[in-house]
Amino acid sequence: MLRRIGAASVAAGLGLSLAACGGSGSDEGSGDETASKGGTLNYLLSSPFESADPQRIYLGVQLANWRRTVYRGLVAFPMDEDEKAGNTPVADLATDTGTPNEDASSWEFTIKDGVKWEDGSDITCEDFRYGASRVFANDVITGGPNYTLSYLDVPQKDGKPAYPGPYKATPEQQAEFDKAIACDGNKITYNFNKPWADFPLAAAGMMMTDPYKESFDEGPKSEWKVLSNGPYKLEGGVWDKNKGATMVRNDQYDEKTDTPEKLRLALPDEIVWSIDGSDDAAEIINQRLLANSGDDQYAITTGRLPATMLQQVTGDVEKRYRNVLSPYVNYMVPNAKKLTNPKVREALKVGADIDSFVKALGGDKVAVPAESLVNPVTPGYQDNPAFEGDNSGDVEAAKKLLEESGEKVPYPIKLTYAKSPTNDAAMGALKQKWDAAGFQVTLDGLGDTYYDVISKPNKDSDLMMGGWGNDWPSMMTVMPPLFDSRPNISATDCNNDYGCYHSDEFNKKMDEAANASDLDAQIKALQEGDEILGKDIAYFPLNVTKFNWLHGSKVTGFTTTPASSGYAEIGLIGVQN
Repeated sequence: MLRRIGAASVAAGLGLSLAACGGSGSDEGSGDETASKGGTLNYLLSSPFESADPQRIYLGVQLANWRRTVYRGLVAFPMDEDEKAGNTPVADLATDTGTPNEDASSWEFTIKDGVKWEDGSDITCEDFRYGASRVFANDVITGGPNYTLSYLDVPQKDGKPAYPGPYKATPEQQAEFDKAIACDGNKITYNFNKPWADFPLAAAGMMMTDPYKESFDEGPKSEWKVLSNGPYKLEGGVWDKNKGATMVRNDQYDEKTDTPEKLRLALPDEIVWSIDGSDDAAEIINQRLLANSGDDQYAITTGRLPATMLQQVTGDVEKRYRNVLSPYVNYMVPNAKKLTNPKVREALKVGADIDSFVKALGGDKVAVPAESLVNPVTPGYQDNPAFEGDNSGDVEAAKKLLEESGEKVPYPIKLTYAKSPTNDAAMGALKQKWDAAGFQVTLDGLGDTYYDVISKPNKDSDLMMGGWGNDWPSMMTVMPPLFDSRPNISATDCNNDYGCYHSDEFNKKMDEAANASDLDAQIKALQEGDEILGKDIAYFPLNVTKFNWLHGSKVTGFTTTPASSGYAEIGLIGVQN
C-alpha cells in the first residue's frame, strides 16, 4: 500500500497517502489572500510519482492534487478545512452522492450532462464501467488500490474474481462484469457482493472507480498518459516520470458542472510540476523556499521542511510557514509469536516513554502523542481506553508488571525499526525507561529493507515500529488491513499484520463492520474492534506525525484540508499577478 508511511521517513518528519487537519501555524501564512485567476504556480516535487494513470495512483498527495486538476470522479471531498465537512463527500461528475439499496449492497448514481473529456467527447456511464474494469487486470494495471476486487459482484473462482479485466476477458466474462456495473443511459448502478456502507467515501478518496475512455487505453503503455476531464490538461498529454509536466487550462472543462459545491477554483493559468529526485530533495527545495527568490516566490512543494531546519523559520518566513497534523499514525507492534505473556506486553506499554520519543523526533512541531492507531480526524475516532494516562512511561508500574509475569529479568527485547539518526535517538529514548524497568532492549535498525523483513512470520524481532494512514476517512481502511489475520497471514508472510496477531473475537468485529448497512453500525463495530486490540495489546500507539510546510511569498490561499492529506490544498491556491 503506497499510502503506508515509511517508519524511517516518519521519524524525520517526512512520510508518504487520507484525512488530515490543519494544525497550528500562522493564519497569515498565505501571503496575499486575494483569490484571482492567472499566473504560473510552480510545484516542486521532492520525489517522483508512481504513475499518471488514475487506476494506478495510490499516493495520497497525488490523489488529492490531481482530483482538483485533471481527474474528476463520481464524488469528491470538498475544499473545507472543517474536519466533519471536509470528510463528507459531495457530488462531482455525478448529480448527487448516490442512492443505496436497503443494505447498501447496491449504489446508484446519475452522471451529469455536459461533462467532457479534454478531446471534447462526453463522459459516459460506459467510461465509468470501463475504468472500474481495469482494476481487475492486476497483471497490467499495477500499484493502485484494489478494494473493488473484493466488493463487486462478479463470479469467483478459488475465492478470487474470475473476471480478468477488459484486456483478456471472454465475451461471457465481460457480460458478467457488465451486470456488476450496469449502465442505463446516464444512470450507473454498482452491485456488490456485500454491503459497502462507505462506498461514496472510497469513491471520493480513491480513483479506482474513476472513468477511463476505452479508445484512449493502451494497457501497460498508458502508465504516463493523461486524458483529462478536469480544469487542466497536461501539455503534450504525457507526464515525464523523472521531470514532471506543465498543466495548462483544459478548454473542454465547464466550471458550471462543478456544482452544487465548488470543488476546485483552478486559479493559476499554468502549474509547472518539476521533480527533484535526489536523496536530500526536501532540504534543497526548502532552502530555495527560504531564499524566496525568482520563480520560487510562486512555488509550493511536496517536500516537508526537515526538523533540522525549523529554527530558520523566523521573522517574515513565519508568514509562509504552516505546521499541520498529518493523516499518519506511528505505532509499536509486539510479535504475537514471541511476546505471548500478556504481562510482558502490558509492561512494555506502561513503560513506554512516548513524551521522550516525541522529543527525540523533533518535538511538538514534528509529532504529538497518539491515543489510538486511528488518526484523530477519522469519523468515529475515540481514544482507546487501553492507552489512557500519562505518556512519560511509568518505570515502577512496568517493573511490577514484569515481576508479576514470572519471566526472568532482565527480559531481552529486540526492537526493530527503519534505521536513521533520528530513529536511533527516538528508539534510544524508549529503551532508557524499558531497561530501567527490567528489560534488556537491543536496538535493531534496518537499512535498505524494512517492511519486507518485519512482515515475515519467522522473524526474531520482539517489537516493531509501523506507520499507517487511511486510504479514505474510514476506520475500515485501518483496522482490517492491519490486524485481520485472514487476508494477511499465510505460511510465508504476515503482510500488514506485522506482529502476526490473530483473534477470532477481533475478526468477528471486522465481519460485523464489513457487513454493516449503515455507517453508524460500521463505526460501532470498528470502535469495539479497536478496544479488543487495546485489551490484547496487539499494538500501542506512538505518535501522530505533523507536517511542516513552506511556500513562496507570491502564493495565495495556501492551506491544507482533510481532503488534501495534509499537503497543500491546490484547489484553493493561486499566485499574485
